Amino acid sequence: MDVLSWTQLLAASELAVRLVMLPVIVLRQEKPATCLAWLAVVFFEPWIGLALYLLIGENRLGRRRLKKRQRRRLQLQYSDHPRVESRHVVDPDETDEFEVLVHLAEHAGGLPVVAGNSISLMSKTEEVIDRLVAEIDAAKHHVHLLFYIFQDDAVGRRVADALVRAVGRGVTCRVLADAVGSRRLFKRLAPELRRRGVRIYPVLPANLWRLPFARLDLRNHRKLVVIDGAVAFAGSQNIVEPSYGHKKAGVWHDIMARVTGPVVRQLQGIFLEDWFYESGELLDDAALFPASPAGGPIAVQVIPTGPDQPTELFQDLIVRAIFLARRRVVITSPYFIPNEAMLLALRLAALRGVEVSLVMPQRSDHRLVSAAGSFYCEYLMRFGVRVFLFGDGMLHAKTLTVDDELAMFGSANYDIRSFSLNFELNLFVHAEEAVRQVHDLQQHYLERSRQATRDDWRMGTLPGRLKVNLAKLFSPLL
Repeated sequence: MDVLSWTQLLAASELAVRLVMLPVIVLRQEKPATCLAWLAVVFFEPWIGLALYLLIGENRLGRRRLKKRQRRRLQLQYSDHPRVESRHVVDPDETDEFEVLVHLAEHAGGLPVVAGNSISLMSKTEEVIDRLVAEIDAAKHHVHLLFYIFQDDAVGRRVADALVRAVGRGVTCRVLADAVGSRRLFKRLAPELRRRGVRIYPVLPANLWRLPFARLDLRNHRKLVVIDGAVAFAGSQNIVEPSYGHKKAGVWHDIMARVTGPVVRQLQGIFLEDWFYESGELLDDAALFPASPAGGPIAVQVIPTGPDQPTELFQDLIVRAIFLARRRVVITSPYFIPNEAMLLALRLAALRGVEVSLVMPQRSDHRLVSAAGSFYCEYLMRFGVRVFLFGDGMLHAKTLTVDDELAMFGSANYDIRSFSLNFELNLFVHAEEAVRQVHDLQQHYLERSRQATRDDWRMGTLPGRLKVNLAKLFSPLL
C-alpha cells in the first residue's frame, strides 16, 4: 500500500473510533465535565484516547469482581459474623448543626459514631514504625495489616521481621497489600513471608487481560492495622521509607493515629471485609472482637469509601462541613483537585469571612496533578483563600479541621480520584482534644510553609498560564 492509502486507512479508522466512542462516552459518563473531557481527548487523538479510556475511562471494578464483593457483603450481613452494634453508642443531638454531620457521615460510610476512644497522633515515620513494631512484638492473638504501599525496603523488612517473630510465638498474621502500590513486595518479600507462616494476599490484582472488564487504576488506598482487636493504627502513612518516590519531592510527611476503644471493632470489621473479598475466608472467631472498654474521651466516626458504593455522599459530607464553618477551615493535602461543590463551599466560606487555609507541598511527585491543582489554588486565592506551600518535603498528610468542632484525617486526598475511585478510610473526630491534636499538627505544617502568590505558578506569563489551563482540562480524568 502507498502512503496515500495508509493515510486514508488511518483517517477512516480514526473516524470509526470517534463514531463508536461518542455514544459510549455520552451514555456511560454521568458527569458532564468528565464526559466533555473524554470527548475532547478521543476526538483530538482517537486511538490514544481509546486506549486511555479502556485503561482509566470508567469507574468499574469489573462485573465479576463487583458481583463477588456484593455477594460476599450479603454473606456477611446474613451470617453469624460478629458485627459492631448498629445503634449509636453516641446518640447525636440533631439540634446541634455539627451533629447533623454525624448522620450524613453514617449515610456515607454506614458506621455509627462511637464514644469512649483514645487517639494518639504521630507525624514521624520512624515513630510510627517503632510503635508498630513494638505492638506487633507484643501481640498475643492476631495481627492484621492493610496498606496501599508495603515496600520491600529497610522499613518493610523491619515490619516483616516483626511479623515473622509474631508467627513464631503462635500469633496469626494476615496482610493485605494493594497489588499495584505494593508490586515489589509480591516479587520477593511476600513469598518469603508466606514460607514463614504469614498469610498475605494482593488486593485488586491488575492484569492486562482485565482491561476490557475493569479499570486498572482503581486501587485500595487504605492504611490500617488492627492488633489483637484492641489496638488500631489508621491514617496516611504507608510501610515505606520516608524518602520513597520522587527524589525532588523530598522526605514524606504523614499522619498516623494509634487508636484504642470501641471504634477498634469497626476498624476490625473493615479489615475482615476486605480480607473476605480477597481471600474468600469468612472469619467468625469471637476472639477477633474482644470487649473494648469505653474509657477514652474521644468520639470517632469511621468512614470507609470505595467505587463499589455511591461516592457522592462523602463529597457531600466535606462540603457540608465547610459550609458549617464560622471561623476557620484548614486543609492539608498532597494533591488538590476539588469538584465544583467543594470549590463553591471554599469560595463562599472565604467570602463570608471564614479564614480558609490550604496547605500543599511545594514540590509534588505528580506534575500533571500538581499543575491542574495550581489552577484551582490560584482561582481560590482571588476570593481570599490562603494557599501555603510546604517546603520541607512531600506533605502527604490529609487533614481537615473546621473551627474547633470537627477534624478529619485518613487516606483520602482532596482530589477526584480519592472522592470517586479509590477505596479509602477516613476518621472523623468530634472531641476537643482530638481536634486540637490535628490542628496543632496543621499549625506545625503552616509554620514550615510560605504563603503562595500567583508567581509560584507563573500565572503572569503566557507559557505559565497555558500550562496550568491545559492541565485543568484533564482534572476530571485525574
